[in-house]
Amino acid sequence: MASNLPSAMDVDEAAIDEGLYSRQLYVLGHEAMKRMAASNVLIVGLQGLGVEIAKNVILAGVKSVHVYDPEPVTIQDLSTQFFLRQEDIGKSRAAAAVPRLAELNAYVPVRDIGGHAGQGVTVDLIKGFQVVVLCGIPLAKQIEINDWTHQNGVHFISAETRGLFGSIFNDFGSKFTCVDPTGEQPLSGMIVSVEKDDEGLVTTLDESRHGLEDGDFVTFTEVKGMEDLNGCEPRKVTVKGPYTFTIGDTSSFGDYVSGGIFTQVKMPKILEFKPLRESLKAPEFFISDFAKFDRPATLHAGFQALSEFRVQHKRLPRPRNAEDAATVLALAKKLDQEVDEKVVTELAYQATGDVSPIVAVIGGFVAQEVLKACSAKFHPMVQHLYFDSLESLPAALPTETECQPSGSRYDGQIAVFGKTFQDKIANYREFLVGSGAIGCEMLKNWSMMGLASGPRGVIHVTDLDTIEKSNLNRQFLFRAKDLGKFKAEVAAAAVAEMNPDLKGHILSKQEPVGPDTENVYGEEFFAGIDGVTNALDNVKARLYMDQRCVFFLKPLLESGTLGTKGNTQVIVPHLTESYSSSQDPPEKETPSCTVKNFPNAIQHTIEWSRTEFDNMFVKPAQAVNSYLSEPNYLESTLKYSGQQREQIEQIVNYLVTNKPLTFEECIVWARLQFEDRFNNAIRQLLFSLPKDAVTSTGQPFWSGPKRAPDPLTFNSNDPWHLGFVIAAANLHAFNYGLRGETNPEVFKRVADAVVVPEFVPRSGVKVQISENDPAPDAAGGADTGDAVDLVKKLPPPSSLAGYRLNPVEFEKDDDSNHHIDFITAASNLRAMNYNITIADKHTTKQIAGKIIPAIATTTSLVTGLVCLELYKLIDGKSKLEDYKNGFVNLALPFFGFSEPIEAKKYKYNTTEWTLWDRFEFKEDPTLHQIVQWFRNEHQLEVGMVSQGVSMLWSSFIGKKKSEERLPMKFSKLAEFVSKKPIPSYTRHLIVEVMVSDEEGEDVEVPFIVVRI
Repeated sequence: MASNLPSAMDVDEAAIDEGLYSRQLYVLGHEAMKRMAASNVLIVGLQGLGVEIAKNVILAGVKSVHVYDPEPVTIQDLSTQFFLRQEDIGKSRAAAAVPRLAELNAYVPVRDIGGHAGQGVTVDLIKGFQVVVLCGIPLAKQIEINDWTHQNGVHFISAETRGLFGSIFNDFGSKFTCVDPTGEQPLSGMIVSVEKDDEGLVTTLDESRHGLEDGDFVTFTEVKGMEDLNGCEPRKVTVKGPYTFTIGDTSSFGDYVSGGIFTQVKMPKILEFKPLRESLKAPEFFISDFAKFDRPATLHAGFQALSEFRVQHKRLPRPRNAEDAATVLALAKKLDQEVDEKVVTELAYQATGDVSPIVAVIGGFVAQEVLKACSAKFHPMVQHLYFDSLESLPAALPTETECQPSGSRYDGQIAVFGKTFQDKIANYREFLVGSGAIGCEMLKNWSMMGLASGPRGVIHVTDLDTIEKSNLNRQFLFRAKDLGKFKAEVAAAAVAEMNPDLKGHILSKQEPVGPDTENVYGEEFFAGIDGVTNALDNVKARLYMDQRCVFFLKPLLESGTLGTKGNTQVIVPHLTESYSSSQDPPEKETPSCTVKNFPNAIQHTIEWSRTEFDNMFVKPAQAVNSYLSEPNYLESTLKYSGQQREQIEQIVNYLVTNKPLTFEECIVWARLQFEDRFNNAIRQLLFSLPKDAVTSTGQPFWSGPKRAPDPLTFNSNDPWHLGFVIAAANLHAFNYGLRGETNPEVFKRVADAVVVPEFVPRSGVKVQISENDPAPDAAGGADTGDAVDLVKKLPPPSSLAGYRLNPVEFEKDDDSNHHIDFITAASNLRAMNYNITIADKHTTKQIAGKIIPAIATTTSLVTGLVCLELYKLIDGKSKLEDYKNGFVNLALPFFGFSEPIEAKKYKYNTTEWTLWDRFEFKEDPTLHQIVQWFRNEHQLEVGMVSQGVSMLWSSFIGKKKSEERLPMKFSKLAEFVSKKPIPSYTRHLIVEVMVSDEEGEDVEVPFIVVRI
């Protein structure tokens, strides 16, 4: 193995705090995080970029972070360095920032190496680190340090940002082993045949494509006949089709009989990096925007010219100074005659610029590269990255005078955008929806930009959530002392602390956005904002906010992350499509018969156990409570249910027959539940469908994806068997308010003494074999006579006044509540029934809890991209090509940008319209007036009018109803039909109409707004 992977001895086996790192572990995995925990990182240069990288690396959890920057803090540093304050001016940058960095993660010590102002970093200072990052360090010094790191096997990254430009260089040594280049889950699938010849053609089950590519490697399990393939050395794949691939010579193996699963094997990839000295002459560029294919070569020369200018003049070029820019351009042309003059000139103009969104993009990217160097997980960037966002400049470019520094904390941004535009930023009014991971980063960037810091400016932020431990790993405005507090309040206070100009301009709310809070976020609220930024974690709320932004004609910035992947979308009124215009395809669902009877993957058993959790600890308790508290519950509910008998039986069971009085009875109950699910149910299935059963065509029934199960015999010494009983007994006790117990000896003693009734399989039990079969018992043939007898066993609710059960509320992040313990044990026992490889608690928790993997680096970068679009919205850009939607994957790494999709154009008569258009009617007209208006103004005949879920009128409702409704005022009509009063705060109704033209053809028209 190459040198960058620590030997097993080096990795300190300290347990990883799964509560804190939960979401990140799903991105990186335990192995990579253990390697990170053995890595010491040095960051040199602690202005905005250095602190952004340090923040992300500390949150991720390396062994230690050391920083070096003895230079004194200036007011300009406050443009992007969010861990410096006004009172730090004059102190050493590193010394001022370290205490705040150290608060981010208790597991990562952060130290300042010291040094004196004017003293550059030396080779002596960088010894003892696994990764060295240089931020904004002169080129000659970068080369000197990199020569040493390349020789000594230390990973080296240098980066700098200049205004709207950024540059990164990576050198991970001459032989760097990347263990997992993509981070995607290894593919696997079932096979139906393997040819015995020199090619070895494998055919997979045609339920889904195998997804492999040429050059991938696979191994096999569970193959019958050609057993030599089971656990074989990884074999190289050549793809022949979506369901076939070859694996090379199989002629010496036995004959294939049946079964088998292929699993992709991730093969390490060895990369060769050149040192900076060589790479400057023959660079390998990573393209960050395919629309700017020739830009990297220009910036490669431009950044070197900038460094040379700095050496010659002991300063950077002055903002928008033509003379300095000409000098830089001449230096760049010496290196490369072909440079794009405009781009190099802008680079010189912006050299003293320091812009928070660019720092976030470059800082997020570099931090992920640091983690790659430490962990060998994901593919490093090779080798030079240049990035710019010149499109973010205002249409009216600032003059040189406008860009001069004035001793303000915004000097770094003014050097790029000018004072006039800075005022526009300061007086902007934005609504941030959500203050979780993306929300925290967004607020940090906005506070550095000075967004809403002016007399007219305001930021509204809302989030109904409170802070929990797993948030602290990436929601960096929160600390352990904030657990349980409201996110929006803590975040607002934290950024007002970063930039005191925001005090009084940032207002936090706890009301979530939704139809129920339109009295809070109504017409007046939207009239008082210029735009909306979503920082949400669910599609439903995103769709709702999108609908509100379309209605109120506000621009919307949308973004999201999934592990190392991120995307951004900008929605501009009258220009682009809206968020709802295009949606992802629905997630593939597992057929219910697979989950119930024929699982073949751990996901199926986890889904089954998550359902069992509800069926055992949630629904019965809710049913009992409904019976005790709702009058006529049995009559009203059961009248419409096909499963009367089961439901009444369940209430009798939980309230009478099996109501425990002691914890021991809960253990007995749990032991019998084990028998029922993992022994009896399986024996019943095998009785109905024996292992030698055949299908109507004579094929073995138990083959392909159908795995024949085996019953489990309870053994209290097996940790999964006992684990199930412990978790189930404690949850059952919780339902009844009994005190739980965790001592395994108690459970063993009671469970082993339980007398289990003999099981006798029943004949004639129908098994649902495919999705199209009717589910057993769904026919509603329940014997009502039986149900009536059962009801007699129930005590009248009045005899149990005030008595209630406690239904369990599923909570995935509390390790002491037995929830995930139960689901893991139940899922693994079912997996043992079906001979499926079991999963640990951590994996089960992600699948059962539907946890979205998340890491701070992606969040930081995506938020930076969103803020680069915000500059454009503040400028009021109106062309589609001015804006960019982005997609990134930091694992590969990959950047993709595209123009937003134009709003689709529709037509009625000769009028074109888009989703942003509407018809407005003022002063609560009658329905008749609206119908007449369409007829007179547009020669369109209204056929139907609806509002919300109510159909208010249609041409076929009959004369009497028509005569009654047409003269009504619109608000009265809506109340009359829906039988609900319109809320007092409602100022308008949104109405849909169906209309046809003079030929009687249906025509699509915009929606109607009726002011009332």
